Amino acid sequence: MSTFLTEDEISALTGRLRSDAQVRVLRFMCIEHRIRPDGKVVVLRAHVDSVMGGTPKTSHPKKKEYALDLAAIK
Repeated sequence: MSTFLTEDEISALTGRLRSDAQVRVLRFMCIEHRIRPDGKVVVLRAHVDSVMGGTPKTSHPKKKEYALDLAAIK
């Protein structure tokens, strides 16, 4: 699997064929991207997985849940 999305994958993700339209959609979706000198859009596969819920960005410890014991109150 490639480090970057293919042109077809970027088109499928954004629903757009032109790179300027793809950039608008990627910005709206908060997906980091770069523009190559030839005008093509480059997107890291790992970032898309992270943003779209494939893998977590960082591991956060679960918050401890507390419950009141109301049986002691009478």
